[in-house]
Amino acid sequence: MNWLAAVSLIALITLTPWKVVGLSGSAIFSIRFFLQWIASERAGKSIIPVGFWECSVLGSILSLSYFIFYRHDSVGIIMTLAPLPLYGRNLYLKWREVLKAKNMPNEAKTEAISQ
Repeated sequence: MNWLAAVSLIALITLTPWKVVGLSGSAIFSIRFFLQWIASERAGKSIIPVGFWECSVLGSILSLSYFIFYRHDSVGIIMTLAPLPLYGRNLYLKWREVLKAKNMPNEAKTEAISQ
């Protein structure tokens, strides 16, 4: 844990393992907006990629862990827990969409062969 103390001195904040979890959650949660931006720029239209929802779920779980186990903060718990089912549902829908798109050519091939 000496590296944690060194980082704490450099950043002028007190870091604990739980703060690292909380900060990681916040960082991952923030990365999702950059993923969405990049994906939209590449597509030339506004889209929400699977990675956006993956970062939403992972960032929320890490932040929720921080608020439950370290901070014991009911506001933070509610704030990160409430949207988690929405993130999970959207992630499920996106994964289902991606898998369907990947399997579509195979289904078309199977139908063509059986006819």
